[in-house]
Amino acid sequence: MRGQYGKERPVAVPSFVDKVTLHVAGGSGGDGVASVHREKFKPLGGPDGGNGGNGGDVILQVGADVTTLIDYHHEPHRRGTNGAPGAGSNRSGSNGEDLVLRVPDGTVVKDASGEVLADLIGPGTELVIAAGGRGGLGNAALASSKRKAPGFALKGEPGDELTITLELKVVADVGLIGFPSAGKSSLIAALSRARPKIADYPFTTLVPNLGVVTAGSTTFTVADVPGLIEGASEGRGLGHDFLRHVERCAALVHVIDCATVDPGRDPLSDLDVIEAELKAYAEATGSDLLDRPRLVALNKTDVPDAKEIAGFVRDELEARGLDVYDVSAASHAGLRELSFAMAEIVASRRAETPVAEVTRIVLRPKAEAGVGREFTIDQVNGQWIVRGEKPKRWVRQTDFANDEAVGFLADRLNRLGVEDELLKRGARAGDDVVIGDEDNAVVFDFDPQIPAGAEVLGRRGEDLRIDQSDRRTNVQRREELAARRAHEAEIREARESGRPESSAATPDWTFPEDDPALDGDDSDEDRR
Repeated sequence: MRGQYGKERPVAVPSFVDKVTLHVAGGSGGDGVASVHREKFKPLGGPDGGNGGNGGDVILQVGADVTTLIDYHHEPHRRGTNGAPGAGSNRSGSNGEDLVLRVPDGTVVKDASGEVLADLIGPGTELVIAAGGRGGLGNAALASSKRKAPGFALKGEPGDELTITLELKVVADVGLIGFPSAGKSSLIAALSRARPKIADYPFTTLVPNLGVVTAGSTTFTVADVPGLIEGASEGRGLGHDFLRHVERCAALVHVIDCATVDPGRDPLSDLDVIEAELKAYAEATGSDLLDRPRLVALNKTDVPDAKEIAGFVRDELEARGLDVYDVSAASHAGLRELSFAMAEIVASRRAETPVAEVTRIVLRPKAEAGVGREFTIDQVNGQWIVRGEKPKRWVRQTDFANDEAVGFLADRLNRLGVEDELLKRGARAGDDVVIGDEDNAVVFDFDPQIPAGAEVLGRRGEDLRIDQSDRRTNVQRREELAARRAHEAEIREARESGRPESSAATPDWTFPEDDPALDGDDSDEDRR
């Protein structure tokens, strides 16, 4: 940034970040390879193309020594390593390396819509947030009893890609809450070895401070929440950003400044304001803050006037059912009693809560076609939209520059029942059929009579049906396919312009080798 006289002004770099937007993508899978084994006196020794390697996953992992999300504030785009392509001689490509992103304990993961995907608690807990794409099959893996020498391979799939929000909710046992300059940071410094920044002006604390306290045999963590003011739950001051840090606390301690000289403030009104903000925040977020045990620390009682004020309000606070402690961060008076009271609540909470086990969570995409269904078909603006994870994946794997690969895709869709369902829904030859992601869909011309079969487009001598005397050449097949497409385009153009369709009979493009009875069982090909 430039200030007066064109000089560079320093930009403040945050040291504590508790909310970031992160763009993650798994590595893409490597492509399979189409290769033929060759050696002396054996030029066509069969397919030997290897499979592509799988792409690397992006994994969120809870690290015990990580306390902030600052790394992802500076670098919000993260991607896994791509898998390597396959090679000849049945050599598979190497898998991409997983990218492990370490996050603090208590990180909540949300998707772009705000839905909670996971709540990461406990060191070592992992979440596979973006899975790497699967590697494509080589032609050796695609060979079958009827397709002995495939001249194509499958492409690798792209990895998952999504935008997520990481929110840190500090995992502390006890939360200190109160107005700015109530002495929360001083109290943490007196109770533990934490050394937060302390000053005599409001909003000294800009980030939650953590301290470790030992009372008897119980060791627990205490966090102070940056100063709350009236309206904090609606976004005023700092409370709106940091109230979520007290959601995990076993107990809350109201730190009340009994030595304040601000007009209109007293211990009881301060307590009422903070309680009102907690209630408003709990109602807005659905949290259970109001059910947490409460303690009241009447702070700064080393000041004579403050000690007198504390004596006036004690009976009223105890009448509300609150445990009240006179404390002083300066003289350490009352800190031992307060720390043991906090330890008792924490120990009771831990005894009731089962120990969290280290878990590994893998996100699975929801089936587009619904539970138990592999695809759905809808007609939108005159186009037939095919939705489903399998059809989408198969389209991504297909090399459309290879006629044999396109035929293999047609085989797979036909076996899945897409063609039969289109016919039932009233699709006619020449209609547009759309398959794939919305931003990268593939449009096909529907032709229910097209001879589906990568096997009949094969150009290797090992295919047994090549010995049939009435078999057409590849050149003849392409010419007949072009004539068929032209015929369909003429019908579609006449239909769109309102002209009557040609009364001439549709040419017969069926041939003996297209008879399905000549094909063997193809169920072994659908391995991906």
